[in-house]
Amino acid sequence: MDLLEYQGKELFARHDLPVPEGSHAKSAEEARAASEVLGYPVAVKAQVLIGGRGKAGGIKIAQDAVQAHEHAGDIIGMDIFGPHGEGPFKVHELWVEAGSDIKAEYYASVILDRSAKKLLIMLSHMGGMDVEAVAESNPEALIKEHVDPINGLSLEAALAIVAKSEIPAEFADQVAAILVKMAEIAQTEDATLIEINPLIVNAAGEVVALDSKTTIDDNSLYRHPELEELAAEIEDPQEAMAKERGLTYVKLDGDIGILGNGAGLCMSTLDVVAQAGGAPANFLDAGGGSKADAIINALEVITSDTKVKAVLFNIFGGITRGDEVAKGIIEAVSKMGIELPIVVRLDGTNSEEGLRLLAEAGLDNLHNESTMLGAAERVVELAGSN
Repeated sequence: MDLLEYQGKELFARHDLPVPEGSHAKSAEEARAASEVLGYPVAVKAQVLIGGRGKAGGIKIAQDAVQAHEHAGDIIGMDIFGPHGEGPFKVHELWVEAGSDIKAEYYASVILDRSAKKLLIMLSHMGGMDVEAVAESNPEALIKEHVDPINGLSLEAALAIVAKSEIPAEFADQVAAILVKMAEIAQTEDATLIEINPLIVNAAGEVVALDSKTTIDDNSLYRHPELEELAAEIEDPQEAMAKERGLTYVKLDGDIGILGNGAGLCMSTLDVVAQAGGAPANFLDAGGGSKADAIINALEVITSDTKVKAVLFNIFGGITRGDEVAKGIIEAVSKMGIELPIVVRLDGTNSEEGLRLLAEAGLDNLHNESTMLGAAERVVELAGSN
């Protein structure tokens, strides 16, 4: 579960990690009122789960109440694309934050290193830019150290990390204390990522988190009721729908709906669609032994995403029966009035019977392909013409 910036900062504040004063707003009027309380200048910041907001016009500085109202009105409702073309992400809410006089920018993160089965601290004196760019251009500037999974990160260990980073000694104690807090938050809140970029030094010489990127392990939410309530508020509607239906679904940024049976087959399908020049809109694993009702549920979830222009079924029957899949497709298309092109690659158990049923149904928007690559190329073609 990814948290919005303000949600991450509220989590930081609960753990006494220093953040600028700010206020959540859902309208231009609320943003103006918050600005009056905070005092000027303020930063009016779009709250979306993507980087690159500043370059996209999603962060603006207001010097007075009129500007705060205007900037908030401009940002709410705008579509923001990510630095690599992801999105668009529509802005529905804001974080209005007291302005900061920035004297220095650092980078700090704690990430779950799954290969080492430990938390990994990353720190750099080169903040404000993508960590990938730092790692590529100045790899020696990115310090990496694992956290002891039993004892956590001690202040002494944190100070040793800071000493390697070229961060000035006068700020070492503050930065080290923040690293300790970040590791503590990751462990107590079951976070798989906590990233602060930039971690700034302000005019008063205080080190504070100017941004927040936080990911919580979904599987741990039962241990965090306050975060579980938050998850219900920010969960993607398609992912929420899939969860209700017991489907494994991950929303992506493309326009081709994907349904397969088995995680490995789904992942392969995503790769082949990308190879054919398409962009998958989702990962959806209907599971082994998928019955007709599971296929109907899956199509309801996929087609509820308005970006989807075509759908690809890639089914290899083992315990999954091809005739059951075909019945589900026919019933769903008839019941829901689906007009989107649907490409089906059906093989394995009872596939011949399934293909016969699909052919007899006479659905104009249904297309059969015998190979995965052929199906991928066909669905990309249909999505482009739809």
